[in-house]
Amino acid sequence: MATRHLYLARHGAADAFGNLTDIGHRQSSLLGERLAGVPVDAVWHSPLPRAVASARELARHLPNVPVAEAAELIDHVPYVPGAAETPPSWAGFFDGYDAAEAASGHRLADALVARFAKVPDTDAHEVVVTHAYPIAWLVRHALDAPPSRWLGLNSANTALTIIEYRGGLPPTIVMFNDMSHLPADLRWTGFPESLRP
Repeated sequence: MATRHLYLARHGAADAFGNLTDIGHRQSSLLGERLAGVPVDAVWHSPLPRAVASARELARHLPNVPVAEAAELIDHVPYVPGAAETPPSWAGFFDGYDAAEAASGHRLADALVARFAKVPDTDAHEVVVTHAYPIAWLVRHALDAPPSRWLGLNSANTALTIIEYRGGLPPTIVMFNDMSHLPADLRWTGFPESLRP
């Protein structure tokens, strides 16, 4: 039975303009070292510069592995919850999202699931460098949780989440937000200071 091993990682730390910082480069390189022992078939990345640079940096440790863009991985809000579904800590975040924007984000989320959350014809090991929201959406989908449960599933920069897809079985979340490849001073970037341990 074929299995898709999906290695999800948020891009490395970036500056206010969306470009990878020196810390982000180091984080991405360390993630590449960690994945060097995995039989990776492909590295996919979001079209945004911080994800492109992260993918290229980690791919230096994965010689001859193809690296390609996937439009479905772009940073987006996958589901705009109704007022009753919105936790108090998110109040106001969705102000200004109109129905067209919400529908567009949901279509993109559906395309993300259709492309990456399925059982392959043959075993596949794919690295996906994206953003916190698409990772949260794929985890929510794997858990078969209500759409609003993507809220609050944050990922640190270059933290590793692994989901496996096998025929006839529900998806398996092998790990979520694992940072063991990073030294203490490079962990928890991407989280607000108030949420860091």
